[in-house]
Amino acid sequence: MAVNESARVKMVENQLRANKVIDERLTEVMRRVERERFVPIAKRSVAYADEALQISANRWLMEPMLFARLSQLADVRNSDLVLVVGAGMGYGAAVLASLASAVVALEEDEDLAAAAAAAMAGIDGASDNVVIENGELTKGWDGQAPYDVIFVEGAIDGRPNTLLAQLAEGGRLVAMETVASNVQRGVLYLKRGDSIARREVFDGSTPVLPGFASAPEFSF
Repeated sequence: MAVNESARVKMVENQLRANKVIDERLTEVMRRVERERFVPIAKRSVAYADEALQISANRWLMEPMLFARLSQLADVRNSDLVLVVGAGMGYGAAVLASLASAVVALEEDEDLAAAAAAAMAGIDGASDNVVIENGELTKGWDGQAPYDVIFVEGAIDGRPNTLLAQLAEGGRLVAMETVASNVQRGVLYLKRGDSIARREVFDGSTPVLPGFASAPEFSF
């Protein structure tokens, strides 16, 4: 078994299944998608580490376990249109492309968006149904809304109202959200009619995406 294939198997068994990721469709896709393609060359040897990996000056690839738990929480179906916010070099979009009907991968860093397009080439199920868009993350992507799933590939410090407005009926938004000082939880927002329910599901921690950090508080 090749080194990276062995690393993917260990990732699924030791990081995902050991942490309540039981969706077989998801684990099979993550066992297959070559995560090392979606990180800088210097990081490829640690692509399967159970930690966030820095992919640019202020951006990080979410650790496999948190990504998988959020994906499972989103309950992505093969008929879904998915928006990935903060797509980075494209790993999350590539995984979700094998679970959904189509994926819009939103990235505001032009260099990362270009790297994602290059990494996606040749990935079964990704190059055909992933569209990479360049735009401000906090604004989402109205051009193809509404979405059945919005996957925020990073943390946010508060309720993402602009993104929630782009959900379809029955749509789900998932993200790591700051709920207290230095505390994040995996959250699910669910749209039903004119209301949006919110549920906190699990603990975790990952870097906050640009634009989604709360304003600093000043004391006098």
